[in-house]
Amino acid sequence: MDTRHLARLAIDPAAKRRPQRSWVAIFIGIAVVTALAALLAWPRASDNIRKMAGKAAAAPAVPENSSSPANTIPSPTPAPATTPAKPADGSILTVSGYIINRERIEISPRFLGVVKWIGVKKGDAVTNNQVIVQLDDAEYRARVHQAEGALATAQANATRAELQLTRIAQLAKNAIESPQTLDDARLQLEANRATVVQSQGELELARTYLDWCTIRSPINGVILAKLVQPNELVMPQSFGGTRGPSTALVAMADPTDLQVEIDINEADLSKIRMNQNCHVSPEAYPDHTYAGHVAEIAPEADRSKGTLQIKVQIENPDHFLTPELSAKVDFLAP
Repeated sequence: MDTRHLARLAIDPAAKRRPQRSWVAIFIGIAVVTALAALLAWPRASDNIRKMAGKAAAAPAVPENSSSPANTIPSPTPAPATTPAKPADGSILTVSGYIINRERIEISPRFLGVVKWIGVKKGDAVTNNQVIVQLDDAEYRARVHQAEGALATAQANATRAELQLTRIAQLAKNAIESPQTLDDARLQLEANRATVVQSQGELELARTYLDWCTIRSPINGVILAKLVQPNELVMPQSFGGTRGPSTALVAMADPTDLQVEIDINEADLSKIRMNQNCHVSPEAYPDHTYAGHVAEIAPEADRSKGTLQIKVQIENPDHFLTPELSAKVDFLAP
């Protein structure tokens, strides 16, 4: 192809360039549109007057004696600021704890024995002096009979010694018996009387052991645990190991004597004092509230947790309060 023909087909460099004036016009147009939009969006006082169907709505009437302009709309009254109100019950501290029995009683036998009968189970309500366990008492009944026989023998010996002293005293008056014989008879009578007293003590001891075979409830309460079964060997104390005889028969507590055990953070101790009034509410029944007071403050803190144990006595508890469940305690201001 001829070079002259190619040269005719080439585009002039000046034709490739777009006019610079078109770009300037575009930028000016964008700026004008932006300024108009900002002007229209700027709020004006006349915007507060609503217009409908091309007619202005009636402005609110202004009293004649008012000094404010007729076209001024009153600004809305600001709402009063709300501040946190103090609880109605005067609570200054709320802490959760656990309901406990003030005293848990574990009844143990007084001597080694075998359970013959047990008449309660877990959850049973018992009354004071009610029989709950009977130990095998055959051995102690025999001891009672033995002590009764020994007492009868001692009493017979004392009676014989008394009669003998009376006879010797009569003979001594007639100088038939010597004064020494009379003294010996008197001493023998005193010794026999002492034997009677000793036999009476042994009989009382045997009867006491026999009475201890019948285990009675010391309080009005509820059985928390049944720790033995019939025919099981029990003893009053353990000598080590876990395979020895049981040392307790039942565990019980008074359901009307409950407390809430709480661990108070040391930062809140300044808010707690003895006999401080409280409100107790079980977590299971939050709509039930009970009066209480601080009954015990531990004399020693827990260093590892930085807490001090507090016990709150619940006044007039009922069946809604179950030991070992959680409860919320509100400590009231003085």
